[in-house]
Amino acid sequence: MATIVPPRATRQRPLPANPPVARRPRSDRPSRVPTVLIVILLVAVSLFILLPVIWMVSASFRTQGDLVGNPTSLIPQVFTLDNYINVWQRIPFDRQLLNTIIFAGGTTLASLLFDSMAAYALARFNFPGRDVVFILIVVTLMIPIQVTFIPLYELLADFGWINTFHGLVIPRVADAFGIFFLRQFFLSLPKDLEDAARIDGAGEVRIFARIMLPLAGPALLTVAMFTFLASWNDLLWPLLVATDPQMQTLPAGLALFKGQHSSDYGMLMAGAILALLPMIVAFVFVQRRFIEGIATTGMK
Repeated sequence: MATIVPPRATRQRPLPANPPVARRPRSDRPSRVPTVLIVILLVAVSLFILLPVIWMVSASFRTQGDLVGNPTSLIPQVFTLDNYINVWQRIPFDRQLLNTIIFAGGTTLASLLFDSMAAYALARFNFPGRDVVFILIVVTLMIPIQVTFIPLYELLADFGWINTFHGLVIPRVADAFGIFFLRQFFLSLPKDLEDAARIDGAGEVRIFARIMLPLAGPALLTVAMFTFLASWNDLLWPLLVATDPQMQTLPAGLALFKGQHSSDYGMLMAGAILALLPMIVAFVFVQRRFIEGIATTGMK
């Protein structure tokens, strides 16, 4: 009878408390060199793009002789604040700043009202000729605005609206780009919201004012930024309609520093920086919603 020999008990080695971690081969580790090179390249490109702004800031603190003698330098040889002081004396800067705020703000508010109503009607209402009207509005984007200045000026002169705020604002209260942009946003909203509101007894005006406009907040803010910026920097239209220095806007007033034979670049740059500061502050506060409005607007 065969004898069964029990197997020898295997001894298990205790596992170490901290097992060694397998090191990744050096070739598999992500290299930081490309990242550093990309950052350096982006910084260099940003500085190159901002070079005119840097020169403008530097020129605003330099004398006229320093600018004429060494215009390519970015470091003032003589640091002075006279340009910021004299710009308030050479032109009615405070009055023209107020005129610019009224012109840009009034144009923006009126454009938001009329553009949103027109865009909502073109996006949600079915009426004969809707597509034709929309195509005609888009076609006006290809017409240079300068060709409309002469008939508009003659019309405003007949009304007696030269050197008035309503003469500045009313011809600019509607914008084809704003209508197109807001129409695309309204098309991206679900129609179930309107149907539910109609079932609850809401009228079209209430649906537009209480439901659609709040949902279109990012798009409205985007249109407001574009319109306000374009109106704030507009030179030709205010220069044509407002001939009185007390009614001119800042771009028209600053243009007086550049003459045919000589230009006061120091005061011109100082005034440009003062006119630029409100735009920078406004964009800092609304940049998040501004980018959101660009990103969420559907193009159908």
